[in-house]
Amino acid sequence: MNLETENSMSSDNSSITQPKRTAELEELLIDAEADDEAVQHSHPVLQRRWLLLLGLILVALNLRPALSSMAPMLSEVSKTLGLSAAQAGLLTTLPVLCLGLFAPLAPILARRFGAERVVLGILLMLAGGIILRSSFGEIGLFAGSVLAGASIGVIGVLLPGIVKRDFPKQAGTMTGVYTMALCMGAAMAAGATVPLSEHFDKSWALGLGIWVVPALVAAIFWLPQVGQKHGAHHVAYRVRGLLRDPLAWQVTLYMGLQSSLAYIVFGWLPSILIGRGLTPTQAGLVLSGSVIIQLASSLAAPWLATRGKDQRLAIVIVMVLTLGGLFGCLYAPIEGLWGWAILLGLGQGATFSLALTLIVLRSRDSHVAANLSSMAQGFGYTLASMGPFAVGIVHDWTGGWTALGWIFGVIGLGAILAGLGAGRSLYVQVESEKV
Repeated sequence: MNLETENSMSSDNSSITQPKRTAELEELLIDAEADDEAVQHSHPVLQRRWLLLLGLILVALNLRPALSSMAPMLSEVSKTLGLSAAQAGLLTTLPVLCLGLFAPLAPILARRFGAERVVLGILLMLAGGIILRSSFGEIGLFAGSVLAGASIGVIGVLLPGIVKRDFPKQAGTMTGVYTMALCMGAAMAAGATVPLSEHFDKSWALGLGIWVVPALVAAIFWLPQVGQKHGAHHVAYRVRGLLRDPLAWQVTLYMGLQSSLAYIVFGWLPSILIGRGLTPTQAGLVLSGSVIIQLASSLAAPWLATRGKDQRLAIVIVMVLTLGGLFGCLYAPIEGLWGWAILLGLGQGATFSLALTLIVLRSRDSHVAANLSSMAQGFGYTLASMGPFAVGIVHDWTGGWTALGWIFGVIGLGAILAGLGAGRSLYVQVESEKV
């Protein structure tokens, strides 16, 4: 099929058969080293696969604790260091901003040093950022947050590519494992940081610093992967015109806007709930429970979204669930808080997994998908960082949380509009070519 025929109109794309949809979902994990043909011909032996699987799970568990551990401690940290609401907003913004700014470095580093070696080095950098954040006052707090966010941004791009390369026939299953590990790491940190802090004589520094331990454990278990050979023949591919493609920008905007709501929840939900009368421990547990609920919807949403002719209806439904949960946590009677937290978890787990799915379904091949993934994460997470910062600014101006509903509504509406474009059964109008 030539380019003109494939691009003819949505009627051609909407006729994609169910087996083809299933095959496309098997490409859900985008390879940061997709420009290397050799990675498709490398398969680890059985013993190494089990060790690799354990290492991948442990690494993935560390991609959210540095973010979600701060949220329930934010009020205490701000009080101790004398931070304003704007400064607290910047503290929640910096790591997310670094996710976008440093994500494009991942493929470059992987081709230069090898993905496994880079993951190990960045894990140690993440551990250093956690220590810096909890040990050197206000300067260390901000510098460590930048270092941690940059580390997560790089690993977050590399890890799915390693999974796709070494588990090509189980990519769908490994998508679920990867997502579950992310959610579990976030939930553990959100729920356990305050109790750990209280155990250590109410030291917020030790409560935040304890998360260096799983990072170091992951580095130890990842060490055997360094030096593994995956072939030496490389064929580079180039994808041109992606930044000029409207559909690519719609996918990017949907990724960024839904992520903005997610990182508002990670950064500010416990503070909002504390303002409504909950204790820090209770607020952390609510966030932890909401994140755990994401496990179910993040696994189910991609499968359900590909049952129809496109993903537009699914996008609207999950964004409505997300906004309903957010408004409920902000305005509804506190007695029904857990119900709204569950609704929020169902919505946000689905919005994230749908964002990943759209990258695949809107791409013709893995090389286009790799570049679209880099674009969506780089620009998307940079955009997403503005949400937590806006919450801090508005809270500083108003002295309360009531006005945040406007932020939720504007971001949610923008995500729906972008999603209605990104959810159409079309391909981005670019192709990959060998260099």
